[in-house]
Amino acid sequence: MTVPSAKGAMDKFKMEVANELGVDLKEGYNGDLTSKEAGSVGGEMVRKMIKKQEEQMSEK
Repeated sequence: MTVPSAKGAMDKFKMEVANELGVDLKEGYNGDLTSKEAGSVGGEMVRKMIKKQEEQMSEK
């Protein structure tokens, strides 16, 4: 992680997104997730982060 102090917030965000998508994500090891499940969580996180950044940029 580029900013170590952001790890907790990113983990929380990941859990929230997984919950929204119905992916059973546990804290710690999640080696039992399929590639599709892991990819859907990561992809949705990226989409949400881009959307938030675009909104912030349009406010300036």
